[in-house]
Amino acid sequence: MWWRHGYLCRTCFPRIFLTGSSHVRIHYRRPPDREEVFHQRVVLERQEVIVTLAEAINLDIPMIIERQVVLEPGSAVVWFTFPGAWHDIGSFHREDGTFTGFYANVITPPRIEEHIWYTTDLYLDVWMTPNGTVRLLDEDEFEEAISHRLIDHPTANRAREEASRLLDEARRGVWPPPIVREWTLEQARAIAIA
Repeated sequence: MWWRHGYLCRTCFPRIFLTGSSHVRIHYRRPPDREEVFHQRVVLERQEVIVTLAEAINLDIPMIIERQVVLEPGSAVVWFTFPGAWHDIGSFHREDGTFTGFYANVITPPRIEEHIWYTTDLYLDVWMTPNGTVRLLDEDEFEEAISHRLIDHPTANRAREEASRLLDEARRGVWPPPIVREWTLEQARAIAIA
């Protein structure tokens, strides 16, 4: 509920941009009529992944999963957007920088137009703790959205498939992909201020 299959080989695309000075504006729609706009700094851009940093996020109250605070006011998130994918991944941290887990939003593939992106939240989320425990979140909201016809049946089926695939890959130890584990908050911050 927070706010993006296969992964392509990172070495297959030699074009790499370290773009700490570049920003994106992400229009994040949640049916029926909510839209939020997030401003994030691009720290890495490749054809198969764009890594952005959301620094000091604005939350009214902490985000809690399984009785654990996973985000709080002032927290940072390193986001991984895979063009064409039906999910994105956030590397979540507490305000003091402590890593709390990986969070995947099931979304429509982002429409990327230069520095402005558009996507729609499909309610389902996948959460992985630092010790590798994985679970599906917000199934009740997803079912309610379907019953209120906020998501059509083909899109809902695709969202279910995506969430199931991520859960299966996580249980087999192949999700999240290596780049998500490799890019730490410290690395993203270093590029952002360079």
